[in-house]
Amino acid sequence: MKIGIIIEREYTTRVKKRSFLLITFLAPIFFAALMFLPAILIQHSEKFDEKKTIAVCDESTFFIGKFENTDFNTFIYISDDINEAKKMVKEGIYDGVLYIPSTQLSVPVNAELYSKKQIPMTLTSYIRSTMKQVVEHQKLLASGIDPAIVKASATSINVQSVRMSDEEGVEKKSYGEFEYILGLFLCVIIYFVIFLFGGQVMRGVIEEKTSRINEVIISSVKPFELMMGKIIGVALVGLTQFLLWVLLTLAITGIASSFLPTQDVFSTGSVMSEQITEMSADAEDSGILKNVFEVIYSINFKDILWCFLLYFIGGYFLYSAMFAAIGSAVDNETDTQQFSTPISMLLIIPLICSSLIANAPDSSLSIWLSMIPFTSPVAMMLRIPFGVPYWQIAVSVTLLFITFVVFTWLASKVYRTGILMYGKKVSWKEILKWIKY
Repeated sequence: MKIGIIIEREYTTRVKKRSFLLITFLAPIFFAALMFLPAILIQHSEKFDEKKTIAVCDESTFFIGKFENTDFNTFIYISDDINEAKKMVKEGIYDGVLYIPSTQLSVPVNAELYSKKQIPMTLTSYIRSTMKQVVEHQKLLASGIDPAIVKASATSINVQSVRMSDEEGVEKKSYGEFEYILGLFLCVIIYFVIFLFGGQVMRGVIEEKTSRINEVIISSVKPFELMMGKIIGVALVGLTQFLLWVLLTLAITGIASSFLPTQDVFSTGSVMSEQITEMSADAEDSGILKNVFEVIYSINFKDILWCFLLYFIGGYFLYSAMFAAIGSAVDNETDTQQFSTPISMLLIIPLICSSLIANAPDSSLSIWLSMIPFTSPVAMMLRIPFGVPYWQIAVSVTLLFITFVVFTWLASKVYRTGILMYGKKVSWKEILKWIKY
């Protein structure tokens, strides 16, 4: 009953704060802007990009006519001396001059691009790639090799991974790169959310300690009940904020799309639709669209979602308990660094080992990291897309929640003593003494 009262208090006091309201309602606007702004900028990119006129002074004559004009770049081939061309650049006749000197032994591989203003990197990259293609073509011809034969001999090799289940005849295709990206994405979300809302628990405890209100609260409730109520209350605040972000973002994007010139603004979407249509038409020949759907259907999103929720909640509960203990041991946030840094490293370890876990998700290192409660929220989510036995998930989740209860009890013992300590620098040794009381 008392835990419920504490949960209600933690929830209502936080959702009524001005900072909560500002972040809750401003963040969806920011998310919606991220969706609309790139398309708007692309639509009006001609207002920001100036058309460049580049003079090509090619003494080797190998590259004459090889650079193609676009909407943003125009190439003019000149026979003037390079010094005269430089003067034209200074006078503003040309935006730049590409000088390709002649060589006596082979096709030139060096060039110089003179300009008064910085040349866009995309233009420099285009010039480099075009020259590379021409040079490679000329070298093949000089060796007596037909470039068309080399191009025709280019072959892509596809090695499909297939996992066999213990059940007879059950086989499933595996796409390691996509599974790794998906797992890493979920891990990053868990990592940031744990420290975002775990930090809120720590700051809440510090605020109560400095205001001395906790001395009144602790006289009528047990420290364990107080810790549990705080952690669950802040968790509900986080879930509320997350759901509001999703709903408000969808509402804002829906309203904005009805007022903005959708057909013009989302030209990138129409281009993508055309590409999908083309892929559909050539699906029987290329198999691209078929492979995309195979990758999507190969992932068990139902299991991934449930595991994500379990490890999201369990990881948050565990680390919130540790952050609550830190908050009760110090007087201000500046003193929390020496305690929060080692705790942060516990979740960073599996992120550092993410490539090793993805490369061998069934190795002993991967299994142990996904079983240890301090690293399992991140390590297990890296393994889940690759397929993990259900008994390992059950053991890992059980250990995670048991450890959460244990650390909440330990945090309550630290809280019981720490809330009465003022003006004293606390060390790890001192905290261990409080736990042993």
